[in-house]
Amino acid sequence: MLQAVLLMFAAMSMIPAGDLCGKLLTGGGLAAPAFVAWSRFAIGTLLILPFVPRRAYTLLRDPRLWLRAGLLTGGIFSIQFALQTEPLANVFAAFFIGPIVSYVLSVLLLREQATLLRSLLMALGFLGVLIVVRPGLGGSVNLMWALLAGCFYGCFLTSSRWLAHVGSPLELSLTQLLLSAVLMLPLGLSSLPEFTPSTAALTVGSAAFSMTGNLLLLFAYARVQAVKLAPMVYFQLVAAVGLGWAVFSDLPDLWTWAGLTVVLSAGLASAALRR
Repeated sequence: MLQAVLLMFAAMSMIPAGDLCGKLLTGGGLAAPAFVAWSRFAIGTLLILPFVPRRAYTLLRDPRLWLRAGLLTGGIFSIQFALQTEPLANVFAAFFIGPIVSYVLSVLLLREQATLLRSLLMALGFLGVLIVVRPGLGGSVNLMWALLAGCFYGCFLTSSRWLAHVGSPLELSLTQLLLSAVLMLPLGLSSLPEFTPSTAALTVGSAAFSMTGNLLLLFAYARVQAVKLAPMVYFQLVAAVGLGWAVFSDLPDLWTWAGLTVVLSAGLASAALRR
């Protein structure tokens, strides 16, 4: 269990680190969001190839996996726009509308069981996201990109549950990365940046941190039941606050702290109900 916990903490730190590299690229004017999204998929594909059996390529004929990849593409593309101007912690707080969307869709489409308490906790989490975004009440319009990314991701999570039986986690990871790279190819190639050592390092870092984090997540889930590790997913919020402060000296304002607290509390309580 301790090994799995350490893997989860590492994974939940690396995923925001990948987005930090993306923010440095887009916020600094070094690369366009489309290129950052495409390069993450393309480099991620190359990184995971050695670990995946050949059978995975037969899955590429399944149109449902193309739909799933399209949802992931929309999510990563949208979050890059949010990261251009918004603090990392705010983006991740708004992005955590994803689990709420996934919960609703799983109940409606997959007929998963809903309970009153879990539904109330999801509503509380949604309130926390609204506190961070504050639509029409002084919140940043660009955080709507993070909300859109979270909605895409929630649909992606539901589709992942729907298609979990199609292949192993590694096989499904390859399909989502490879198909997303194909879908983003025209936009990625049309927005190639001027390559400098900084641009190259941040581009590779964005993909490598994200890919490594997701691989560590798979290894952790292979050792311990997912329900026991679910609360640690919310460590991403803590990591995002820490990285934003360390690199940009960004600390959330009082409204954002309040929203983060509500989102984190509701998420941890909801995860605890699965035990």
